[in-house]
Order: sequence, then structure tokens, then C-alpha cells
Amino acid sequence: MTAQSCPRQHCATTMDSAALEPSLYTVKAVFILDNDGNRLLSKYYDPELYPSMKEQKNFEKNVFNKTHKADNEIALLEGMTIVYKSSIDLFFYVVGSVQENELMLMAVLNCLFESLSLMLRKNVEKRTLLDNMDGVFLVVDEIIDGGVILESDPQQVIEKVNYRADDSPLSEQSVAQVLQSAKEQIKWSILK
Repeated sequence: MTAQSCPRQHCATTMDSAALEPSLYTVKAVFILDNDGNRLLSKYYDPELYPSMKEQKNFEKNVFNKTHKADNEIALLEGMTIVYKSSIDLFFYVVGSVQENELMLMAVLNCLFESLSLMLRKNVEKRTLLDNMDGVFLVVDEIIDGGVILESDPQQVIEKVNYRADDSPLSEQSVAQVLQSAKEQIKWSILK
């Protein structure tokens, strides 16, 4: 019996293919928790997923309780695929839908962790992270925008953010370079 001769089978096939249709909106949420499960950073990209702060914190608590003592890298909870990694006193989480490719989510997680490691000079711990929170938000925004993965190479993320732990994200050196470049452009336009 073919799909055309069996309407139920055809409907099921059509619904399955619609549910698995590819989307650029891969990431549902990213959050970083401390070793007590307290939120340090969170970004939710699907407004319908957990619309209130209370629901978000409850979800994060459930995720932390399930993952903080486990040696795994992936969890399935509340219909979500969650990849995670811990470092000293921090837990990093990337959340996607249940049918999302775990390797894509893991690439985002690794990029986030490696970018922060580069930015924080391999000192990825709570105190250093809190001291450089402006840079942390810039890193997250360079990797993910509205749930769409923009970058997965930590070197590229750090170059785009142009962050140095001692300086502000737009360092004095980069300002000097911009001014020098502007001076050279003005010289060339005058000489022409």
C-alpha cells in the first residue's frame, strides 16, 4: 500500500516532515549558573518557551538539579535538548528543541566556553566572569542572535568583540588605530 492509497499514512508523513522542517532558529536559550545553581547570565530566544522570569528560573533550577552531579554532556528535560559543561564553579548551558542536532548545540557551547576562556585568559571562574560581564554579553551576542547561530569559531568571536580583560571592549589601541586610519584617509583625499 502506498502513501497515496492510505490517507492516514500520507497525513502522518506530511505532519512529520512539517515538524522536522529545518530552521535557522537553533538555540532556544543560553545560561550560565554558579555552583549553587544561581543565575549569572541567561538569554532566552523563544518568547513562548518560558515567558516569565519565574518560569525561566524554575526551568534553570530543574536543569541544574538534573545536571550538576552528572558526568554527561547532554540532557533531555521538559521537551528540550540541553548540552552543558562545567568549569571550576560555573555551569554553561545551551538549550535547543528536542529534535535539534546535538552537535550544533555542542559547537555553540564549545565556542562560548573557548571564547570566554580566551577573553578571561583561561581563568574561567565566577569572580572573573562577574568582573568582565560586559564582555561576556558581547561574546554571547556574537555567537547567537535571536536564536540563530552566527559564529562557532572562538578566535573570530574574540576578534569581533576586540576584548581585553584589562581594558574596555573598545580598547585605547583600537581607538588609536581608527584615528590613524581616519588621518590617512583625510591625507589621501587632500592629496588627490
